[in-house]
Amino acid sequence: MQSTVVNGRWRKLDGTTFSAPISEVVEKALIHESDSGNKIKVCIGTDSQVYGLETEFATVILLLRKGKGGYMFINTMRSQQRMTIKERMLHEVSRSIEIAYHLCPLFDQYKTELEVHADINTNPRFGSNTALSEAMGYILSMGFTFKAKPDAVAASCCANKVV
Repeated sequence: MQSTVVNGRWRKLDGTTFSAPISEVVEKALIHESDSGNKIKVCIGTDSQVYGLETEFATVILLLRKGKGGYMFINTMRSQQRMTIKERMLHEVSRSIEIAYHLCPLFDQYKTELEVHADINTNPRFGSNTALSEAMGYILSMGFTFKAKPDAVAASCCANKVV
């Protein structure tokens, strides 16, 4: 399955779409927040939902202003590929890593903290837990900070609301 997370259409929560590449949108946001005196932490996460024969994925870039709320940029895509729960969880993680890796030079340049969030339950009683060790290894091996449920707000709260 070819991912469109980097080159795909990104939007705000209100539906406004961006014509510029997501890297330009994020850079402008980082500059604006810095100029406004805000300290930013970026969290990137993906969630998915199965609707009959289709699976919809939502990836979000969440910009959190320390102590002042935040906002997000959203990319969605649909797939008709059948996947096990583990495959779907790892596909979510790969989408998040893809955009994090693409934007990492910006976060380094603007000294911005980055976390990659996985919508994977740490409780073994839940199906998503089957992908926990692989997802954590994948994210950490790429040099990113890893968060899983219940601390993975970009994936389990923000992306979950738009998928």
